[in-house]
Amino acid sequence: MTLSLLADIGGTNTRVALADGPAVRLESIRRYPNAEYQARGQDIAHVLRDYLAATGAVVSGVCVAAAGPVQDGVATMTNLAWVMDAAKLSGATGAGKVAILNDLQAQGQALGHIPAANLRTVLPGPVKPGASMLVVGLGTGVNAAPVHPLPRGRAVPPSECGHVNMPVRSEEDFQLIRFIEARLRAEGEAPHAGVEEVLAGRGLANLHGFAACCAGHPASLTSAEVLSALQAGDQIAAHAARLYVHILGQMLADLALIHLPYGGIYLIGGMARAMTPHFPAFGLERSFREARRVDLLQRDFSVTVVEDDYAALTGCAAYLTAQS
Repeated sequence: MTLSLLADIGGTNTRVALADGPAVRLESIRRYPNAEYQARGQDIAHVLRDYLAATGAVVSGVCVAAAGPVQDGVATMTNLAWVMDAAKLSGATGAGKVAILNDLQAQGQALGHIPAANLRTVLPGPVKPGASMLVVGLGTGVNAAPVHPLPRGRAVPPSECGHVNMPVRSEEDFQLIRFIEARLRAEGEAPHAGVEEVLAGRGLANLHGFAACCAGHPASLTSAEVLSALQAGDQIAAHAARLYVHILGQMLADLALIHLPYGGIYLIGGMARAMTPHFPAFGLERSFREARRVDLLQRDFSVTVVEDDYAALTGCAAYLTAQS
């Protein structure tokens, strides 16, 4: 069996592991703090060299999932001054086969290889084997990409749809957009109310700020504090959560009609997992399955939350194996 080296490079840590073909060796997973390497003027090449030196592994392939855009085989990290290409990774590892994926692409490659115990269905629906799927990331940022099966492997095209316009369906939605625009303008940012501004980690804080202003009690909480307040029964936090679920349902419905993911919709990321317990109470199904001119949303598409910290590593292993 071919031994491969995998890396999932996040904003804070890099997870590195070995894989036998498509199977990740869970006991081989190690975490490396990115800030320590960056402070020494080092990057992913040094992380991979340190891992191989510590394990003594000899690998024939390497695949990394990077939290940033990948263009023409070059990955640029969003929150780190790291740039990587095939030559750098091959030089650091001695591997003849090199692949670089965006982290969302790696998550899409993992679908179908994740243990059932790590999948939680939040909206049941028919799932057609071999059909296209949709992976939606809700974490520090927001993004989504279709997953298309091919005769050999699958295609997960790059995307930046976290920056599409926030859906507007009500007067409250319109007021929320104006609130977000004003907040961004005051912070010196581009005043654009994209879905990332309300569905990413910072998004729940933005929604709470809006709900607090509506209640006449302006406040500034972090998303973690909003989640704690929600657990305690705070009504302003509940208003923020209701808005979050409403907007998420609308965005997922729009994406479902664009991509027709008959193989299922899969949510990943910290915000997806944090908000999962609140989906039923705040009406995710009602928002998603709203009646439209076509009845696809009422009778098709399932939504599942991926509860697997190592899915990106699994996707890297699956991708390398499919390219063999």
